[in-house]
Amino acid sequence: MAGNSFGDMFRVTTFGESHGEAVGVIVDGVTPGIEIDHEYIQKQMDRRKPGQSSITTSRKEYDNVTMLSGIFEGKTTGTPVFMILYNHDMRPQAYDDIKNLFRPGHADFSYFKKYGLRDYRGSGRASGRETAGRVAAGALARKMLERRGVSVLAYTTEVGGIKSSNFVESFIEENPVRTCDPEAAVEMKEKIEMLASVGDSCGGIVECRVRGVIPGLGEPVFDKLDADIAKAMLSIGAVKGIEFGAGFAATSMLGSQHNDEMDENGFLSNNSGGLIGGISTGQEIVFRIAVKPTSSISVAQKTIDINENEKEIITEGRHDPCICPRIVPVVEAMVCIVLEDHFKRHLAMQS
Repeated sequence: MAGNSFGDMFRVTTFGESHGEAVGVIVDGVTPGIEIDHEYIQKQMDRRKPGQSSITTSRKEYDNVTMLSGIFEGKTTGTPVFMILYNHDMRPQAYDDIKNLFRPGHADFSYFKKYGLRDYRGSGRASGRETAGRVAAGALARKMLERRGVSVLAYTTEVGGIKSSNFVESFIEENPVRTCDPEAAVEMKEKIEMLASVGDSCGGIVECRVRGVIPGLGEPVFDKLDADIAKAMLSIGAVKGIEFGAGFAATSMLGSQHNDEMDENGFLSNNSGGLIGGISTGQEIVFRIAVKPTSSISVAQKTIDINENEKEIITEGRHDPCICPRIVPVVEAMVCIVLEDHFKRHLAMQS
């Protein structure tokens, strides 16, 4: 299987399956001499781990990360960093009854057609559990970006059609939906709980803001910074779309409205989302992703089996009724990986 690595000068390779022995990541291109402690990495892992609240999966994985190489006496050595998270609460037998059925919305059908077989135990590599390795790698990237004065913040702005109208940054990590709006949070949580009670799910929108990026980051033509961010986001299984700045609203704007005018103090607007020509402008980078409803639902649906016989399927088990709360740290991690990679490429060009 190709496509398990991401990045150029800062490169990550994830491994492992949802109900296998472990998941993890190998990170190459880590700057030597960076102080890294276990707690720093674990903090990000704890934000992504399952079982955090009543609106996330009840699977109990502590996601304790073990760093096996690349760090000596609390500092990175410059050699590949190997991080592993052993699975503990695996229940592969829960999938025995549907192992020959293709779950609607899942990668079961496409994996089977591509490889002639698939890991039916919670989707294997196609499971959201694969993202644990990404978050571990993103924590390393985040540490290096902090030294560059860069911060990355993602949060939920919409769930099941309920939209946020306020932005309170300090509230984001204080509510289980990870939304920026204290008023909308209550309604969002109730909507997710209601859907979970009837075995259904919903999607939403997650926004991300990146502050402190210098102007000039990005490699045209094919490695534009927004193109690489888009690839990073769309590589997350539940993400179905992305927009930067004004995004799709730009289609109803005039050029005179959308263009970001400038004066001696800088830009007067940020409809471009901090990126023009695929290169950072120094403004805040702003984008939003569309997150689909969780595919694993206990509502009866039509499907086929591996012999293409028509069947009915109900997917039982422990699944997030809405992926938005736990995808937030994954979004931040992938953005950190992209940015650190591009910083290294930018600095290499100047040497």
